[in-house]
Amino acid sequence: MFLNIGVGLGGLLILLIPLVISAIRVLREYERGVVFQLGRFWGVKGPGLIIIIPILQQMVRVDLRTIVLDVPTQDVISRDNVSVKVNAVLYFRVVDPERAIIQVANFMEATSQLAQTTLRAVLGKHELDEMLAERERLNMDIQQVLDAQTDAWGIKVANVEIKHVDLDESMIRAIARQAEAERERRAKVIHAEGELQASEKLQQAAFVLAQQPGAMQLRYMQTLGAIAGDKSSTIVFPMPIDILNNLTEAVRKERP
Repeated sequence: MFLNIGVGLGGLLILLIPLVISAIRVLREYERGVVFQLGRFWGVKGPGLIIIIPILQQMVRVDLRTIVLDVPTQDVISRDNVSVKVNAVLYFRVVDPERAIIQVANFMEATSQLAQTTLRAVLGKHELDEMLAERERLNMDIQQVLDAQTDAWGIKVANVEIKHVDLDESMIRAIARQAEAERERRAKVIHAEGELQASEKLQQAAFVLAQQPGAMQLRYMQTLGAIAGDKSSTIVFPMPIDILNNLTEAVRKERP
């Protein structure tokens, strides 16, 4: 009799040990367990050691760490009808495990698909120059749109970064020609502004010299001195009218 009881207890223990082991779960610091009891939401457990009632309860693990998701290359048509290929990287994390499991079937796949459509929709509202020069602003626009739409799933989109904007060869050549034309335009504008400033200064100098005849004579003599320093050529220069008038007046006075 005692032998039969011992065998029965041994068999019971053999059955209970797997049940006890299956009831014990250990969740890491960055993990949470969404527990369902008879199909209904029961609670969010973790981290640490938790007990799950076998058969009656089921648990789904959720990772709370930031997830890096590579958004595949998307064909985007900009507002100025330029076709480009754009890819990006998305950083997000689960902030509400209950909604992440209950509100959406697969939050990873749902976030990936939403990121692809949002990338095309947001970039399609901007011109090519904005895609190339204002990536920071576009990153913020995409992040805000995604964050607003994934909030119902208990997901927080922390950041979006556009990695590459690929153009075809013809568009690259067109952009190079445009940049070259822009540089030439700026050079001409700078040259014209320099000529304008120089003409204004010359006009001011001429006005000052006109007010002082002696200064004009001094400037004339300085110019002659500068020309005389060059002995490699012969220079013919006119005699100032004022000097000729002074000489004529002196000769007239000496005559009896």
